[in-house]
Amino acid sequence: MPPFPTTGPLRDVRVLDLTWVLSGPFCTATLADLGADVVKLERPPFGDVSRTTGPIIDGESGYFFSVNRGKRSIALDLRSEEGKAIFLELIKEFDVLVENFTPGSMDGLGLGYGVLSQVNPKLIYAAISGYGQTGPERTKPALDVIVQGAGGVMSVTGEPGRGPVRPGLSLGDITAGLYCTIGITSALHERDRSGNGQMVDISMLDCQVAIQENAFMRFHLSGELPERLGTRHPTAVPFQAFQTADGYLVIALSWGVPNQWALLCSELGVTEIIDDPRFHSAAARSRNHAELEPILQAAFLTKPTAAWLEPLERYGIPSGPLNDIRQVTEDPQVRARDMFRSVHHKVFGDVPLTNTPVKLSSTPGGIRGGSPDMGQHSREVLTEVLGLDAARLDDLIARQVVWVERPEVELG
Repeated sequence: MPPFPTTGPLRDVRVLDLTWVLSGPFCTATLADLGADVVKLERPPFGDVSRTTGPIIDGESGYFFSVNRGKRSIALDLRSEEGKAIFLELIKEFDVLVENFTPGSMDGLGLGYGVLSQVNPKLIYAAISGYGQTGPERTKPALDVIVQGAGGVMSVTGEPGRGPVRPGLSLGDITAGLYCTIGITSALHERDRSGNGQMVDISMLDCQVAIQENAFMRFHLSGELPERLGTRHPTAVPFQAFQTADGYLVIALSWGVPNQWALLCSELGVTEIIDDPRFHSAAARSRNHAELEPILQAAFLTKPTAAWLEPLERYGIPSGPLNDIRQVTEDPQVRARDMFRSVHHKVFGDVPLTNTPVKLSSTPGGIRGGSPDMGQHSREVLTEVLGLDAARLDDLIARQVVWVERPEVELG
């Protein structure tokens, strides 16, 4: 098992990680945080392409470090018959395989689910792809921004009357990685019942559709096409960010909570609009938002954020600051929840990485260590899992079937 001690709930699960860049590595990083022994199988000679993704410091990628922490790495040439034979032996010893290639890629190597499920009937084979394993567009490649566009996310993201905006995170990749984690843990639970493995088919496009529960529900019920609304909510008002004298705050008036509208207007000094028929209900405020927003905005500009938050919180009105990334890292609540954990890297030194948000009382998870060099654990894993001796490994390495290091390359 891995060199990182863990009490995580998946500590008896062994994962073979063939993924690259983000959606797959985010999934397997989540599994590693929850205790799984994740062995990253990289393609020689250069490994995961995200090793060349910035920021780069002294040849090392911070991007790769962040989503491949806590994993081990082996490098095996699957284009060679001997490499495939070793892979087929390995797969007998693993519970889960995760890949995020274009559908058909593993079949092209002769290592698709149909083959691997015969070798290991208990295997959970998880595949993330842009459009899924079925359908007319199954073989189309897709990156994060492509599925955000195809799935409608960017049609509802941005300011009214302006062009589409990509959210400030890789929503297509991250949601696919998280849904894949859910699929894997569900399949493991089913295997405990039936003894059988199965395939987990995750489409990035499907995931973009699934997370927009409100937009599709409203469209199917009303026939109205959801539009870009900036930071505001389509039905709850006010439910958005407002500029203050020194920054921004976010406010979300609750549905059905009495007196919040009146309390808010009183604190803002606009009591004259409390009983205004244009604004007397959430539905009315939503219909007349264009008239209401300038009134509220003018009031919020008169004081700094902190001066507004204290009374709003006292009244029980949901509100908070709009923090930048630095402010989040310094937030006492975030720190109290242990959401940043210092992890050592041979080049970067000790770097805070975002920790798992899954808090378990009896079997807690968390970051288990840094990211591996390509092939760093080839000898260790192949000895531990397959029992290969030193002479056999030396021969495989000499013939470049197995790799133990990545060649020097210029990164940018």
